[in-house]
Amino acid sequence: MPTYISLLTYTDQGIRNIKDSPKRLDAAKQLLKSLGGEFKGFYLTLGQYDLILIVEAPSDEAVVKFTLGLGSAGNVRTTTLKAFPEAEYRKVVQGLP
Repeated sequence: MPTYISLLTYTDQGIRNIKDSPKRLDAAKQLLKSLGGEFKGFYLTLGQYDLILIVEAPSDEAVVKFTLGLGSAGNVRTTTLKAFPEAEYRKVVQGLP
């Protein structure tokens, strides 16, 4: 399955309700699972972003549904990147003209 990295920042609402954050994480894991995906990593971070999610999902559409679901709750804003592992990177570069 393709890998995606999501960079999240808390909204004002999300930080006001930070103590509920573990419950929201559990709900996010369930949402992704219902879309056929799986969490591979979760990190609380310092700096520009508050959280990093590393997930696998069956399609771009599934990830869009997942991130829109997260964002629509109003607690986080997301920036999501599709990630290519080393083997795919090498294949892409090798195929360059």
